[in-house]
Amino acid sequence: MVEKSEGMLSPYRVLDLADEKGLLCGKILGDLGADVIKIERPGGDPARSIAPFYHDEPHPEKSLFWFALNTSKRGVTLNIETADGKEIFKKLVKNADFVIESFPPGYLDKLGLGYRDLEKINPGVIMVSITPFGQTGPYKDYKIADIAAWALGGEMALFGDADRPPFRVGHHAQVYLQAGADGAMGAVAALYQRWISGEGQQVDVSIQEASAQNCSENKLSAWDLTQALKKRGEARAGAGHIAKQLWTCKDGWVCWSYGASTPGRPLFEWMDSEGMADDFLEAFDWERLDLARVPQEEWGKLEDSTARFFMTHTKAELLDGAVKHKVMLYPVSTTADMLENRQLKARNFWVEVEHPELGGRITYPGPFGLFSEASPKISRRAPLIGEHNQGIYEGELGVSKEKLVVLKQAGVI
Repeated sequence: MVEKSEGMLSPYRVLDLADEKGLLCGKILGDLGADVIKIERPGGDPARSIAPFYHDEPHPEKSLFWFALNTSKRGVTLNIETADGKEIFKKLVKNADFVIESFPPGYLDKLGLGYRDLEKINPGVIMVSITPFGQTGPYKDYKIADIAAWALGGEMALFGDADRPPFRVGHHAQVYLQAGADGAMGAVAALYQRWISGEGQQVDVSIQEASAQNCSENKLSAWDLTQALKKRGEARAGAGHIAKQLWTCKDGWVCWSYGASTPGRPLFEWMDSEGMADDFLEAFDWERLDLARVPQEEWGKLEDSTARFFMTHTKAELLDGAVKHKVMLYPVSTTADMLENRQLKARNFWVEVEHPELGGRITYPGPFGLFSEASPKISRRAPLIGEHNQGIYEGELGVSKEKLVVLKQAGVI
């Protein structure tokens, strides 16, 4: 593909006020080429304290979480609760196309910076509001944590074993990332509408709904396939037995399960070709494999033979064999596996980003897709605290150096 210097959203500017609940939204728009200005409170955003840290050294300028979700952004500090801070923000809004925020509903309205206030300054501005439960409804003023969003959105009910409580997936806030992606999609859709109407609008994203939407998609697809509601730990069950899906091998784990969508005969033929099919497997009627009727004793023999076979191979060997024998088996990749994955390397997925302040480079995941006209790309590392204050306040808004000193001393920037 021919790479172009400008991105799809290069003509547009974004003011990013979001905390960790909406950071991904601004990153996506920035990777698409928009000029994203991350606005932090003086001293830095609290998200800078989220681990892990570069070389395990806790520091507001070394949070890898912050690095990952704030690439392709410039950064300024600004206290929008002060009179001067409000005026500066309003000046920035005049030339902005998007404002991203994740404050409690009504917070910006009380400051005189809500959508109805900002559209008077700039009728074309698009505000993306990412909040726990949206701008309306009986829960709109409730706070939320990622684990609560997983639970209330229905997603948590599907994760874990059937005989144990459900659990949260992932160390970091997965639902916040879903909501951030939804916010980016909403922003682009609102931009398209602005081309037609000439007017901006507010995009109201609910984190709970982002979770519920993902959960609903899983359950609906399961219903289409099996005509049964998907339940925790019961994706493939029969005769009171939960079919095993994760198996150990020489150097890790692989994903495989006996079932209608993953027939066992190809795996048996592969095992037989290597002399590892025992008498039970030789005599087993693979054409009648019905999970609802396989006795527990037979399940045990199937899984014991399978487990022994997998333990004789590495993940790479099992993947190559799976392709050769048409077996639906997949390695469980570690971070190291992904960095060395030849498919990802061939598509230049991993990107080296310069960090002069750290004296080196850090490897980042690349764009979410490759476009023939202008692919998304990381244009810069995450900003340092107040890194672009002078360039934006003095260079663009015309604030004098003397005034900047006064504003800093007053806690405005």
